[in-house]
Amino acid sequence: MNGPLTASVSVDLDNLWAYLKTHGDADWERMPSFLPTAVPRLLDVLGEHGVTATAFAVGADAVRDDGAAAVAAFAARGHEIGNHSYHHEPWLHRYSRAELVDELTRTEEAVVAAGAPVPVGFRGPGYSVSPTLLEVLAERGYRYDASTLPTWIGPIARAVHNRTAPASDERAELFGGFSRVFAPNTAHRPRVGDGLVELPVTTMPLLRVPIHGAYALMLYRISPRLARGYVGTALRLCRAFGVGPSLLVHPTDVLGPGEAPGMEFFPGMDVPAADKVALLAWTLAAARARFDVVGTGAHAARVTVPPRLRENR
Repeated sequence: MNGPLTASVSVDLDNLWAYLKTHGDADWERMPSFLPTAVPRLLDVLGEHGVTATAFAVGADAVRDDGAAAVAAFAARGHEIGNHSYHHEPWLHRYSRAELVDELTRTEEAVVAAGAPVPVGFRGPGYSVSPTLLEVLAERGYRYDASTLPTWIGPIARAVHNRTAPASDERAELFGGFSRVFAPNTAHRPRVGDGLVELPVTTMPLLRVPIHGAYALMLYRISPRLARGYVGTALRLCRAFGVGPSLLVHPTDVLGPGEAPGMEFFPGMDVPAADKVALLAWTLAAARARFDVVGTGAHAARVTVPPRLRENR
């Protein structure tokens, strides 16, 4: 393919308490935070590689000093701020319309109070999305949703996660089912939510396996060269198939052993922070070598997505 192809980078500002909450650890109620450690590293590596990204903020963090400081720091560097819900519950698809409106409104208010514009993009925690959510986003003037992860690996990731988590109805649905492999891997119009663009978190073309941090770090523990080869192959396939990848980063991608207490269950938390930062830097450099890299809002605005066809009535 000739000419520049747009790619994007986003950072989900999931905090320590959110991971513990999803995992069923009662210690989450203390609201422990690793943002003061992770955010400067994320900003440094993005800045070093000239990447202006999108940071999806959690409202319950943005109303606190450390979360508000994180939002302000990303906004001050020119990064877009998106909405990542208020309570960061991956079972958001179970929420009523009124609950969804409350989640969006409270986070919007917290983001604005922290010094950023009203968000126009949303990502559901744990890739949780529903038709009602898309309708509410459209009604509130959002331009895009970035909640889908088109992969078959969700049930396997859920089984691995839930081996060390207490059983619950909510955790029985984490990360979706095998049918997600059939979801589009490129920007498209969802069936509901007039005017919205859906920008999926890109998975590897053909194989439909995730390519973001936690998965690459599992391979890194076996061989750094294997991890880089995995990510590099995914980027080459995206280029070959004309897929502008939307790449996802988490704070855990720059945190080492002991910097996220209670998260020993999470893949890659035994990898040194310096190694993680180096892998993220390599990924950003590899993406910039092949694509024009922007934030998710700019990415969604650039793609040509025809209006969805209305059903005959």
